[in-house]
Amino acid sequence: MATSRILAAAAAGALLLAGGYALGQAKTGGDTVKPIFGQKLKTMPGKSMTAITVDYAPGGASGSHRHADSAEIFAYVVEGSVRSKVNDGPETVYTAGQFWYEPPGAHHSVSANASTTKPARILAVIVANDGATLTTFDK
Repeated sequence: MATSRILAAAAAGALLLAGGYALGQAKTGGDTVKPIFGQKLKTMPGKSMTAITVDYAPGGASGSHRHADSAEIFAYVVEGSVRSKVNDGPETVYTAGQFWYEPPGAHHSVSANASTTKPARILAVIVANDGATLTTFDK
């Protein structure tokens, strides 16, 4: 019982910290974003850490987007395989157990499931300024 309350509180905190990753905004066609954790960092005043999962349906993708100028992102593939292109880097396919880094202000032009038959999931850990809008989708 106490564990479920702690998890619910962490999820609520993550929703507050997640800024632009409001659940309604994040559903862009084949992906579902779920904030799972948020915490202000005591040793880094003015910074917060947010963890989210992104689940991709087979063939699913996130819309092209930019991250906050203060956001550093570490993305880890939990399941399946994901195609990713950040800034001017090459489009790369990452498989379960692999990760990549996105620098502050990154433009993420490709973020998609590499498979049309199997789901994929990533865990993204984001460190950014308190209250920052973490993601802004391109128009």
